[in-house]
Amino acid sequence: MINFFIVAAVIGTAAVLLFGVLTMARGGDFNRRHSNKLMRLRILMQAIAVVLIMIGIWLASSGN
Repeated sequence: MINFFIVAAVIGTAAVLLFGVLTMARGGDFNRRHSNKLMRLRILMQAIAVVLIMIGIWLASSGN
């Protein structure tokens, strides 16, 4: 079950990263208004993914 959440968090992180990169490449007013928010969202998604991966490794090592 935890594997599903890990995959979802990694895909979410990649999606936010890709959207942010495309937004920066395009430039314009939207980029100026939202680039910092997208960076913060990416960092949050990465933190969630890392925590879920650590929980998954811990559960696998404890035999559950």
